[in-house]
Formats: sequence, C-alpha cells, structure tokens
Amino acid sequence: MRRTVRRAAGCAVLAAAALVCLQLAPIYWKAWQFRRYVAEVAARPENSEREDEWLRALLASRAAQLRLPVRSDQVRVARTRGRLELEVRYVAPVSFAFYTVDLHFRPRASGP
Repeated sequence: MRRTVRRAAGCAVLAAAALVCLQLAPIYWKAWQFRRYVAEVAARPENSEREDEWLRALLASRAAQLRLPVRSDQVRVARTRGRLELEVRYVAPVSFAFYTVDLHFRPRASGP
C-alpha cells in the first residue's frame, strides 16, 4: 500500500515538473533566439555607424516579432573604444494556475 502511494506521489511530482517545463520552454526558446539576434546585430560592422534610435527600434521590432515584452527604452546602446555594445534588459511574466513568475533576461553583445 505504501509503495503504491509513494509511486503515485512520485508520478504526480514528475508530471507537475513536466508541466512547468512545458510552460517555461517557449519563453526560454524565444529569449535564446533574441539573444542570438542581438549578437548578430552587434557583430555587423555597418551597425556601429547607425544611430542609437535606429538600433533600439530594430531590436524592439525583432522582440515584438518574437512576442517578447521589450520596449525600445530597455535597449542600451553604447560605444566604447570604437566597439558597439548592445544590452537589453526585460522581464517576461509567466503565469501558472496560482502563481506568476517574472523571468529576468539580459542579452548583451559587443561588436567590432
């Protein structure tokens, strides 16, 4: 009897963990895609000459395509020693049945 209860409890815990992973996976996948895009933009030499607002709008637009909650004012553009540095800080809320989790992301990259 106890063994059956333990097995059932173990299965319930595994099922709950799987559901949490399934709910978190899409946002992490989108965040990974966005991080790669930020690195691509920073790596292009022609972008080091672009205006800051243009770069902010470009990154905010890509984030909107991925349905990530990024506004252009969350994009930091800096130029240090001739290198373009991009950093984006944003929070993505994920709602579960009785709880909401705020996931904090901070993709950053620098280029030539």
